Amino acid sequence: MNDPYEATNRAIFDFNLSIDRTFLKPTAQRYQTYVPEEVRDSVRSTLDNLHAPVVVANDLLQAEPGRAGTMTGRFLINSTLGLGGLFDVATRFGIESHDEDFGQTLAVWGVGDGPYLMLPLLGPSNPRDAVGRGADVAFDPVTYIKFKRHVMWEGVRMYLNIVDTRSRGLETLDGIERNSLDFYATVRSLYRQNRAYQIRNGMPSNDE
Repeated sequence: MNDPYEATNRAIFDFNLSIDRTFLKPTAQRYQTYVPEEVRDSVRSTLDNLHAPVVVANDLLQAEPGRAGTMTGRFLINSTLGLGGLFDVATRFGIESHDEDFGQTLAVWGVGDGPYLMLPLLGPSNPRDAVGRGADVAFDPVTYIKFKRHVMWEGVRMYLNIVDTRSRGLETLDGIERNSLDFYATVRSLYRQNRAYQIRNGMPSNDE
C-alpha cells in the first residue's frame, strides 16, 4: 500500500474535498453549463498548446525523439494555423497529442515513487511527482517571458486549467464517489494505476 502517512493524507483529502464541494465543483458546473462546448474546446486546446514545450522537453529527456517531433509539429501547426492554439488543427491532420511530465521522466530514469502523498489543493501525488511539478515549471518557456501583468495572466492560466479539467471529470468523479466504499482508498488506487499507465505510455505492463 505504501501509505505511511495515511492519517494525515486522509485529513488533507477531507480538506480538499470540502474545498471542491464548496468552490471548485460548483464553478466547474457553471462553466460546463454556461460556456458553449466550442469555447471550452478552444480553451482546452490553447492550454494544451501552451503546455506543449514542457511535453517536448520531457520527451527528449526520456530519449523519445519521435514523440518529441510529434509534439513539436503539433505546437507549430496549432500555433500558426490554429491561431495560437485556439483550434486543434493538428489533430484534424492526424497528429495526435500525448502528455509527459518530469515525474514520468524521473520514473523512466529509475527513480522510485516513494510514499503516497495527498497534497493540499493539488491532490494525489508522491515525492517523485511533487519534485516533477517544480521541474515542469522550470521547463515552461512562459515562466521566463516577462510581460505586463505576467503573474496575473499565469494565475488566469492556472485557474482555467483547474476549472476546465474539473468540468471534464464531473460525471466520472461523481460516479466514482457514489460507487466507492472508501473514496480516499479508491482515489489512491486510481491515481497509482493511472500514473503507471502514463509512465508506460499506454503500453502493457510486464505483468500483463
